[in-house]
Parts: sequence; C-alpha cells; structure tokens
Amino acid sequence: MENIAVIANQFKPQGQVISIQEYGNGNINHTFLITLDTEGEKYFILQRINTQVFRQPELVMGNMRTITEHIHQRLQHTSLNQERLWKMPRVLLTQDAQDYWIEPKGEFWRAISFIDASQSFDTIQDTKHAQEIGYGLGMFHNLINDLPTEKLADTLEGFHITPGYLRHYEQVLAKTKITKSPEVEYCLQFVSDRSSWANVLEKAKEQGVVPLRPI
Repeated sequence: MENIAVIANQFKPQGQVISIQEYGNGNINHTFLITLDTEGEKYFILQRINTQVFRQPELVMGNMRTITEHIHQRLQHTSLNQERLWKMPRVLLTQDAQDYWIEPKGEFWRAISFIDASQSFDTIQDTKHAQEIGYGLGMFHNLINDLPTEKLADTLEGFHITPGYLRHYEQVLAKTKITKSPEVEYCLQFVSDRSSWANVLEKAKEQGVVPLRPI
C-alpha cells in the first residue's frame, strides 16, 4: 500500500495518509478509501481507471468534472435541495491542478471527495430502497437536464447504439456453423422477434422525436 499512499499524496490531501483500504465491489475500476489524520475532511476516494475499458480516460474526467461542477452550481440556485439533503462528490485536483494523475508506469488515477455516512449497495433491499433509488436517479436527471450535450464527450462511442450490436451479431451469425439445440433455437428466435425494434431510438433521434440529452 506504500505506493498507493504516494499516489494519494499527488491530490494535495489536507493531512497525512494514515489508512488505505480497498473500497466497494466494482469490477471495472480499482477503488480505495483513503483516511487522513485531519480534523477536516478525513476521507477521500482514490481510484485507478481501467484504461482497457476507458481508452480515453481524460475524456471521462472531463465529463465528470463538467457534470459535478454543473450540479453543484444548480444546487446553489435551485429549490430542489430544500426538502432533502443532496450531496455530490467533488473532483479533487492534483498539485498541478489536473483532475487526474498518471503514474510513471502509465496507470491513470483520479480522486473524489467522500460523502460521509454514504453507502453503496449491490442489490435492492426492499421496495422502499427501490423508491429511494428512483428518487436519486430522477433528481440526478433533473439536475443535469439543462446541461448542453456538446459539453460532454462520448467516452464509449457506439456503446448505447443497439443497431451496431445487431449488425455485429448478424455478421458473426452468418459466418458461424451453429450446433442446434432448444436453448440455441430459443436465443435465435428471441433476437429475430425483436430485431425490428433495434432502430426505434436511433430513428426517433434522427427525426427529432427524442432530443439528445445527457443520461
């Protein structure tokens, strides 16, 4: 963990690092909770970005900074936050005012503030829990609904474009000798029955029925 402490110190913590522990159950990025010996903000999150998934991590951080700054500004000038407490992490900057740090071996790191007493869940516990998740998602969408899409970069180009996946599936299917079974037949039929739906959202976007928005 000594190397992690060195990396954590790149983000100008207000105190000495006294504890490092792996945090959460994410399967893409590697996350650590950093504890400091300070009376102020005692914790922050340090995260190594998986550059095999996010090939342009600088764009990821640009988006994150744009969104978090936009939300903080909205919360200062909106009544949305009066009934219930709403907090958003802040992107922490390095000693040279960058929103990420690249380790000598090429690893890409970022840091964000930690919201005390917050919890992360892998599964929904009950209906009230589901309601809270819906509230949180709705609040997030409300806070970014006026954020111009041109301020955001597409960090995983084509990731949400269903017709692209269908084309790839059809290309692979045409070149593959399939061993038939009830399970395979079911899957083939499942895709075939729904293939006409694949272009619905893209067509709606092209026709102006569905506006382009951050999600």
